[in-house]
Amino acid sequence: MTTFALPHISAQIETPIAAAVREGLSAHSKRLPAWLFYDDEGSRLFDQITGLPEYYLTRTERAIFAAHCAEIVAQAAGQYANKPARLRVAELGAGSADKTRLLLNAAVDLCGPVVYEPVDVSASAMEEACERIDREIPGVRVAPLVADYTEGLDLAPTHPGERRMVLYIGSSIGNFEPREAARLLDDLRAALEPGDSILLGVDLRKDEPTLLAAYNDAAGVTASFNLNLLARLNRELAADFDLESFAHRAVWNPEHSRIEMHLESLIPQQVQLASLDLEISFAAGESIHTENSYKYAPGQPESMLEQAGFTPQSTWTDDRAWFAVCLARVQ
Repeated sequence: MTTFALPHISAQIETPIAAAVREGLSAHSKRLPAWLFYDDEGSRLFDQITGLPEYYLTRTERAIFAAHCAEIVAQAAGQYANKPARLRVAELGAGSADKTRLLLNAAVDLCGPVVYEPVDVSASAMEEACERIDREIPGVRVAPLVADYTEGLDLAPTHPGERRMVLYIGSSIGNFEPREAARLLDDLRAALEPGDSILLGVDLRKDEPTLLAAYNDAAGVTASFNLNLLARLNRELAADFDLESFAHRAVWNPEHSRIEMHLESLIPQQVQLASLDLEISFAAGESIHTENSYKYAPGQPESMLEQAGFTPQSTWTDDRAWFAVCLARVQ
C-alpha cells in the first residue's frame, strides 16, 4: 500500500470534494457522490464506456435522435413571426457531445445560426467537443460554461425571437435520488422562460441481465471507471487507497428500480486521507456506494416533468422501448 507524507492542512479541506468525501466515508453506510467520477481520467473512461457493446444506452438514444432530430428541433423551436424561432441549445453534463451533433445539425438546417451552451465540470472533455463542433458544424456558435449544474444554472438571457432547449440526456437524471431529481428539475424550470423547453433522456426498465451487463462490461472499463474514483482521492486528497484491495460491483435493486455501483473492500484495511487528517476502516466485504442509475417505467418521466411545472409535448422511444426521450415546454 502506498504511503504519503502528511501535508500541511490547509483550506483544501473546505473544498466541495473534501467535504463530500469526509461526509460520505464517515457515514455508517459509506458512499461517495457520482460527480466525483468525472475528473479528466474519469471523463476519458466514461467516453470509452459509451462505445462498449454492453452499454446500450448511448447508441439507443443516438438512434432515437437520428430518426427524430428534425421533429424534435421543430417542436422545440416553435414559431416566431411566422417562421421557426432562433434556437439556443444548452446541454447539462455535455461531455463529448457526440449525440448532440445530430440535434445541432438539424437546428442549423431549420433555424439558421444556433448558439450551443455546453455545461460540464470537466473542462478538458468539453474543450475537445467544442473544437469538434466548431470545426464540423458551420452556423453553431459555442458558448461553453465550466460549472456544476446541480448547484444552479446561470445561462445568458435569450433574445427576442429566440428560444432555449436544454438537453438533459444520457439518462443522467437517473443518477439522482428521486427527491434530488425532482429538486433539480424544479430549479431548471425556474431558470427558464416561457417558450423554452427541456429534452430529457431516460433509461427504461428492462430485463436484469441486460441491465447488469451494461454496468459490468467484459473488458473491465466500467471497473476501471469506478476504481478511478479512489485514484482521484489518492491524487487530490493524499489518500492511500490500494486499488488492488477494492473490487467493482454492480447490482440490480428491484425494490428501488436502480442499478447500484459499489467498491467492495476485499480485505480488512485502514485508509489514510492525509489532507483531511482522517483514517477510515474497512471490514472485508464492506463497500462504498458510488452510483445509482434509476430505470423508469413508461409514463414516469412525463409525470416527473409535470410535477416540476413543465408541460410534456412528445415522447420518442426505440423499437424495443428500452429508452425514452421526452420534450416538455415551459408555458
